[in-house]
Amino acid sequence: MSNPTAVFQTSEGTFEAEIFLNEMPTTAENFINLANSGFYDGLHFHRVIPGFMLQFGCPHSKDPNSPRAGTGGPPHGNIADEFRADAKFSNEPGTLSMANTGRPNSGSCQFFINTVHNDYLDWFSPGQSKHPVFGKVIEGMDVVQAIEKTKTDANDRPLEPVQMKRISIVTA
Repeated sequence: MSNPTAVFQTSEGTFEAEIFLNEMPTTAENFINLANSGFYDGLHFHRVIPGFMLQFGCPHSKDPNSPRAGTGGPPHGNIADEFRADAKFSNEPGTLSMANTGRPNSGSCQFFINTVHNDYLDWFSPGQSKHPVFGKVIEGMDVVQAIEKTKTDANDRPLEPVQMKRISIVTA
């Protein structure tokens, strides 16, 4: 069975990502369920750091100017960290990675898209940061790069809001 594709329709254009459901079932299923429920629709990218990543998925980011954007989780709690020896995906450019608070099992709805190779964030690398990769952009990386160029304030919040209009999951 092949992995599903997520179609991200943003205010800046559309990109697609393979979601590693077969390799990362817990993390991928969490993302797919949230996307299918409409949870992500209408949210905004709340953190954009050129040469690093784009962060998304906070429920408080429906209002792109909310001071709480980036602080929230989903209505159904956190998921267990998924560190699988048979699925060592590195945080390469274009990969989708689970955000967390820095504590074990604190991932939920927020994720980020790496725009450079952030291998120090790999769950299997030395150090404190542990962010499992659960997907990779397969089409529209130019849209990701356009979002990365968005001007931001001192808190890395886009000055011109970048909205996720809809995320659709397509199965083969």
